[in-house]
Amino acid sequence: MRVTEHPILGTYQKGRKVQFTFDGKSMEGYEGEPIAAALRAAGVTTHRYTTKKHEPRGIFCAIGRCTDCVMIVDGRPNIRTCITPLREGMRIQTQYGIEAKEI
Repeated sequence: MRVTEHPILGTYQKGRKVQFTFDGKSMEGYEGEPIAAALRAAGVTTHRYTTKKHEPRGIFCAIGRCTDCVMIVDGRPNIRTCITPLREGMRIQTQYGIEAKEI
């Protein structure tokens, strides 16, 4: 199940297959597709947890306006994964809260 048309990014042209890691696990996706799309295709729906209630969050708006899909990408917190293109070798991690504490 892959996103093929995005309301902000437009029609997605499938790129070459690339490797990335999610919480230390090796995964595959297509270069240029939104990180969130690659994660969703791999069965990952939780991107971060809220600080107060430790509730899971994932894709909500899918256009980069909310913060539900933010994750730590290559050591940088608060990256909106619904609009950030996947690249070879990215290191993606679940985020805890908006202040981003790594696990």
